[in-house]
Amino acid sequence: MPYEKISVECYSGFKANERPVAFTFQERRWEVAEIVDRWYEGGLKPGRPQVNYFKVRTVEGNLFLLRYLSLFDAWSIWFEESDSEAAT
Repeated sequence: MPYEKISVECYSGFKANERPVAFTFQERRWEVAEIVDRWYEGGLKPGRPQVNYFKVRTVEGNLFLLRYLSLFDAWSIWFEESDSEAAT
């Protein structure tokens, strides 16, 4: 899957980087209108850091999959080439 590192603005309430509110992708700021789905993997076994996933819908109606790797405090985005072309 083609993941690309991105910058994400987050709501931090109960914990840091609790949920994304906006992100910068392809030199454009996208505001999150809705978190459609969220899940995580890892974190329960030693050596498997937790990874959080957020399927988000932007104000413009586009869907993106954001991934947060807590071990590296890093966000990335998954996209299909056709989705990124439609978004620009």
